[in-house]
Order: sequence, then C-alpha cells, then structure tokens
Amino acid sequence: MRTLSMLFVLGLLLSGCAGNQDHSHDQGDGDGQDQATEEAVPKYSISAFTPSASFPDAKIESVSYEGGKFKFGVSGDSYQLGVQTPDAEQKMCANSAKGQHIHLIIDNAPYAAKYVAEFDHEVADGEHYLLAFLSRSYHESIKTTDASTVKKVTTEGGNFKASEDVTEPMLFYSRPKGTYVGEKDTKKVMLDFYLANVALGADYKVKAEINGEEHMIDTWQPYYIEGLPMGENTVKLTLVDAAGNAVDTPLNPVERTFTLKEDPAGE
Repeated sequence: MRTLSMLFVLGLLLSGCAGNQDHSHDQGDGDGQDQATEEAVPKYSISAFTPSASFPDAKIESVSYEGGKFKFGVSGDSYQLGVQTPDAEQKMCANSAKGQHIHLIIDNAPYAAKYVAEFDHEVADGEHYLLAFLSRSYHESIKTTDASTVKKVTTEGGNFKASEDVTEPMLFYSRPKGTYVGEKDTKKVMLDFYLANVALGADYKVKAEINGEEHMIDTWQPYYIEGLPMGENTVKLTLVDAAGNAVDTPLNPVERTFTLKEDPAGE
C-alpha cells in the first residue's frame, strides 16, 4: 500500500515537471514576438513642419533663357529675393545666410539656389523638364501655382527653342541636399518636394524611403526628419497610385544622398 502511495506521488511530480517544460516553451515564443515588434519600430520619424511665413502675392510672372542667361520676372509686395524669412530662427533647421531665393531644378537634378532674378546658368542642348519656385530662406518652397513655373523646354546654344506647359503629374525633389553640420542643422532635417498636376490623398501618395525605411505621405507639406545618423543618408521619393505602384510619369522616382556631420568646434 505504501509502495502504491509513493508511486502516485512520483507520478504527480513528473507530471508537474512536464507542465513546466511546456510553459517555458510557450514563453520563448512570446519573447520572439516581442523582439519582432521591437524591430518593426521605425528608426526615423517624420512630422509636419510648423506653419511657415506666408507670401500670398509672391509670383513668378515670366522666365526666359537667352545667351545662357536666365531672366525671371518676380513680383509681390510680400516677397523679396535675398532677404531673411521672418520666422527662420523658429524653424530650427538649415537656413541660408543669403536669404530667400529661387530653386531652379532641371530634370530633377539637385537644385541651383539663385538669389537674384537674372543669372548665368548652363543648360545642355536638348529636351528638359524645368521647375523653378520661390523659396523661403530655409529652403522651403512656396507651394502656390503663382510662385512656380513648370515647363518642358528644348534648349539649343544657351537659348529656349521651344517651351510648353507640363500636363502630366510630376514629383520633383528639393530637400534634403548637400551637407549639414552641427546639432542645429542635423537634429531636424527638412524634407521638401514639389508636385505638379497632382493632389495627394486617396488616389496618389508620395512614398519616402529614408535609408530604405518606407514612409507614406498623403499631404503635400514639408516635414521634419529626425533620428538620422551622422554620415551619408539617402532619401528616395516615388509618386505612387492608390495601389502603391509607381506612377508612370517622367523622372519618377528620384533619389538623393546627403551628409550629416558633427560640429568640428564641438569635437
């Protein structure tokens, strides 16, 4: 009788050990799920830019290209080339000491910043997509039809031989660009792009790939990018349709590499 009792107790102990082993295995699965969740957390954040100084009457009235020289007609009492935008200090991002300027973009290449309305600029012979817009001193575009011009042009010998309005939807890259130095310029980096003949929302979005990490944008406005590492970084922008497919339109997608550096004075 005593032997049977001991066998019963031993059976209970063995059963308890087996149960503990199964529980430990289940807990291991849970740890794997938690790890996967942590890995899915984005490395970089993008947030809407704070509202910027408005220039409701800023306008590019005309643009010509003759003898290798651009000539822009810029008007508006509220906007002036070469001056600081009033809220530049509040933006806490890279700002041009030379003030407000024109962003000139040819075929989605990095823009040329121009602080006067007339300037020399070489454009290769052939057919090109040209975008020019008025910019604040901290490089944010003024996103109004009047403050920009988008043309498909043919150049020859430093002159426009043909020029026509662009009618297809297009996405142009503006910022980030170049090299950013010091905490003030590198902590928050502005992402800004320009759209033509398209509105973001249900039908179209911009896919921003920041060092390969995907962010979907459905509102046309500038954004702060935070969390970028020092060194080279890459942003790729793609205009996509409702299904997430790249829109079959010229110069889409566009990719740019830029550099962040520590302040040498702080090293």
